[in-house]
Amino acid sequence: MVDTETYKATVEKMTVASNQAFKDGVEKTLGALNEVNTLSKANVEAVVESLTAATKGAETVGAQAAAYTKKSWEEAVTAAKTLSSAKSVQEVIELQSSYAKSALESYVSEMNALTETLSASFKDTFKPLNARMTATVEKFQSYR
Repeated sequence: MVDTETYKATVEKMTVASNQAFKDGVEKTLGALNEVNTLSKANVEAVVESLTAATKGAETVGAQAAAYTKKSWEEAVTAAKTLSSAKSVQEVIELQSSYAKSALESYVSEMNALTETLSASFKDTFKPLNARMTATVEKFQSYR
């Protein structure tokens, strides 16, 4: 026959152990959920920061393009006025060649500046996302 006191003690130990295991499991789960919540919040903040940088970059590129377009148009109007006052075909050819050369140089210069602006904008846009990715990878590696 089984000793009642031994049986009660065994059941009590099992109950205490299972309650403790359940409590530990709940605490770990809540800790993990809090950590996921923190990571998610940081990810959202990084996306907002990234979108802000992208918007700023788009505004800069837009302003730069508008300024170049205005300048280019003004130069074209001036060149047309100059061409219309030319006295000979030779003078028209020289003026047109000069305008074409300066317009091409201006275009190449503007495209270089625009490329630099876009490159800086892309770097600024992806910087917060790269930082979050790095932090997430480091976090997962710490669980190994």
